[in-house]
Amino acid sequence: MPEATNSGGGATATPVALKLTTKDFKSDQEVRWCPGCGDYAILAAVQSFMPELQIPRERTVFVSGIGCSSRFPYYMNTYGMHSIHGRAPAIATGLSVSRPDLSVWVVTGDGDALSIGGNHLIHALRRNVNLKILLFNNRIYGLTKGQYSPTSEIGKVTKSTPVGSADSPFNPLSLALGAEATFVARTIDSDRKHLQSVLRAAAEHEGSAFVEIYQNCNIFNDGAFDELKDAGTRDDYLIRLQHGEPITFGKDGQFCVVHPPGAFGLEVRETAAVPADEIVVHDATVDEPAYAFALSRLPGFALRNTPIGIFRDVRRPSYDSVVQSQVSSARAKATGTPEEQLAGLLSSGDTWTIL
Repeated sequence: MPEATNSGGGATATPVALKLTTKDFKSDQEVRWCPGCGDYAILAAVQSFMPELQIPRERTVFVSGIGCSSRFPYYMNTYGMHSIHGRAPAIATGLSVSRPDLSVWVVTGDGDALSIGGNHLIHALRRNVNLKILLFNNRIYGLTKGQYSPTSEIGKVTKSTPVGSADSPFNPLSLALGAEATFVARTIDSDRKHLQSVLRAAAEHEGSAFVEIYQNCNIFNDGAFDELKDAGTRDDYLIRLQHGEPITFGKDGQFCVVHPPGAFGLEVRETAAVPADEIVVHDATVDEPAYAFALSRLPGFALRNTPIGIFRDVRRPSYDSVVQSQVSSARAKATGTPEEQLAGLLSSGDTWTIL
């Protein structure tokens, strides 16, 4: 019997009777998204990637909130929960902390995670809970038929903003980095190879892994990311981050990223006009989040100069490991029977006797 190995994500090595395949992770539920939705591509990429982890399906859990993306658990032949609006990170936190043997994934959308679920998201990230959080960002509310979302651009005309949105949009990666998430990445629904490479790295990460996935809603916000997908523009728009490599991009590598002299942040220059030693070499392991934050600020809303890949990948004790250590320490110090321990707990601290 082959031995399953744990490549991260919390699940421990467990004997597996059969080699897992993509088919093993496909449920018997009819996939019910709009034809052409980017969610289909993400689902297929995840289902074909999961066997790599060699984690049994009964030790894999997908938790979602509310929205089109949140139908995801129905289609994964694992354990899962379609929970309540914005609360998936909170529910997944309880599961991850109480069951460290599980690999716990959160699937959410830009509305679910960044509106009603904003606090739950940032606190899961700052605590470094051992979760893999996939945020599908289509810059619109799709399930409720096309209202503007927290990532919609200023001036976006929708059913709920007929004369244009007055809200400044969130940058999900900047938000995650502000919460000091230990793993932050971005990828695109239609680029399966890149998407799976990011998922692979997220799965190996111990602690919170936050992955933003640009996802097309072809019904209510079609073409939102066309410049990043069209063969005529994508090379000049996309910055593919590779750890340890100089950050250059463009069809002929004609653009690069530099630290502007006498200023903060990063900016794009023409490669021919910049000495080679001034081109930024990407390092996802920089402990200070300011560098990754500067990368996240490069693109405007028009998507030009959009980095994809792993922005930050640093190590910090996970919330789960700290809590488990505290529990083990408390158990080691405990004396008496469980009944005596409970009685001692109930009568400790500030207590009153009512006569």
